[in-house]
Amino acid sequence: MKAIMVMYDSLRRDLLEPYGCDWTLTPNFKRLAEKSVCFQNNYVGSLPCMPARRELHTGRYNFLHRSWGPMEPFDDSMPEILKTNGIYSHLVSDHKHYWADGGSTYHTRYTTWECVRGQQGDPWKARLEWPTPPEVAFESPKGRDLFGVVRKQDDINRAYSATEETMPQAMTFELGLDFIENNHGSDNWFLQIETFDPHEPFYTQQEYKDLYPHDYDGKQADWPSYYYVKEDESVVNHTRYEYAALLSMCDRYLGKVLDMMDKHNLWEDTMLIVNTDHGFMLGEHGWWSKSVMPVYNEIANTPLFIYDPGSRVQGQVRHSLTQPIDLPATLLDFFGLPIPADMQGKSLRQTIVDDTPVREYALFGYHNGHANITDGEILYMRAPANKENSPLYEYTLMPTHMRGFFSPDEIQSAEFHEPLSFTKGMPVLRTKARGDIVNAINTGTKLYNLKADPHQETELDDAETEAKMANLLIRAMKDSDAPAEVYQRLGLNPDGMTAQSILDSRDAVALDLTPPILPQRNWSKGASNMIRSLYRMAGKQWPIVEEKLPAHLEGKTVIEPADIAAFIAQHLNDSDMLLYATTLAARTR
Repeated sequence: MKAIMVMYDSLRRDLLEPYGCDWTLTPNFKRLAEKSVCFQNNYVGSLPCMPARRELHTGRYNFLHRSWGPMEPFDDSMPEILKTNGIYSHLVSDHKHYWADGGSTYHTRYTTWECVRGQQGDPWKARLEWPTPPEVAFESPKGRDLFGVVRKQDDINRAYSATEETMPQAMTFELGLDFIENNHGSDNWFLQIETFDPHEPFYTQQEYKDLYPHDYDGKQADWPSYYYVKEDESVVNHTRYEYAALLSMCDRYLGKVLDMMDKHNLWEDTMLIVNTDHGFMLGEHGWWSKSVMPVYNEIANTPLFIYDPGSRVQGQVRHSLTQPIDLPATLLDFFGLPIPADMQGKSLRQTIVDDTPVREYALFGYHNGHANITDGEILYMRAPANKENSPLYEYTLMPTHMRGFFSPDEIQSAEFHEPLSFTKGMPVLRTKARGDIVNAINTGTKLYNLKADPHQETELDDAETEAKMANLLIRAMKDSDAPAEVYQRLGLNPDGMTAQSILDSRDAVALDLTPPILPQRNWSKGASNMIRSLYRMAGKQWPIVEEKLPAHLEGKTVIEPADIAAFIAQHLNDSDMLLYATTLAARTR
């Protein structure tokens, strides 16, 4: 038995032909759907990149205990389990985070691995002097380009990937195809071909851009900011076409894998899984990218295709809820290996055959954001219940962030915590999580009926339904051994919620969100978000706000975000950065 996983990053389900898109060119994804089972209700788990990959190894949710971080000493790792049981596991990837501090223990779980350099701002080629990079449509605060170093490195990297065959995705698939060509006659192996594409930046060759002709003569627009949309329609449309061009490149290289499956008749004995970690916002709901907004379906509802040579079901769709935590269980089951007790995921073997459900809910989210849950019909996004977004802790034995170690302050304030249910008897380090520029309380708790409102345009105001979903969330958190403070941060009673307690919690949140100045004035929600964000960020300038803001707002019936923005620009130093952060906080959807 053999298995191949082709994994993408930021692959949008609704922009693929098999999922109903009529303007992108993805014929090989359509061909894949004809050869496999296409899952309609596959949802993310933990976000973003490395938390999602930890779930692909461990088969359990990550975000209730840990943000971005390495594999842990107590983790079960699917590719390592395969390796120790005589199943050869091989990773080929250009995903740059595998080689960073916060992801560096993942690739070593495989029997062998190959790394392709150069994606995005991968610190790859060294050029101390380099021409000024092109002007871009998506700008960060003046003098505070949040991605400045990464963008400069990316500009350098692109010069070394100027032809298709030298682009990381092409090189990654070539190595994966070589593995198949050299080993197709052998048995008992698992191959993971993983590309960073179509993750931003949407850099590709002109051939793919030409597939989407349109008029645009503006600045380079292939790398959206993690921000709300403030660009005009021409930039938005062009950026979508840039994504589509890279998507079509992904489609071409998927086709090469399908060709190899055909060439060696691997359909006889080889499982094929094609998946992604999450989607990406391309202007929907007024947002770009991910991480700073609620986890709408453009991010959460992801594509998944599986071909199982045992059942050989092809060309069918499945509607049961599935998640990334189900994939390691499915692969272990395929190879006849027991599924570890700490894996929460379920094998999809029977779901592939006849759509047998394996779960009542899909739980997902970011460590410091909304806790989201869906039963397939209703989607509930539970926001933090206080403006401090606290208490929030990391539970780890690998104190590493995305690009560096925990700081001395973090470690000095840490304490050992008794073993969790899944830590194999090991105590863990508990340390306060770092704050973030964004607090999900700004956009608030949300409730949607996905059947009636698939694009999540209208929020439900139904305390009975919210209580039902809150109780499902509580059950899911208990199933995952969520720490006690997670319930506190989210304002949930672990013994259960009623419609009345939902209404009471709304009142408590509204009281907590009272503006820190002029509380009796009539504040719009966006302006209230802004002034609270400014209070947190202004530091020594806050007395200026207290002194001068009342006069600035004289005569205003309702205080709006534009009023606060005008005050910041007129009266405060470092106004560009303060405007960038506080205007982001003003978003309410």
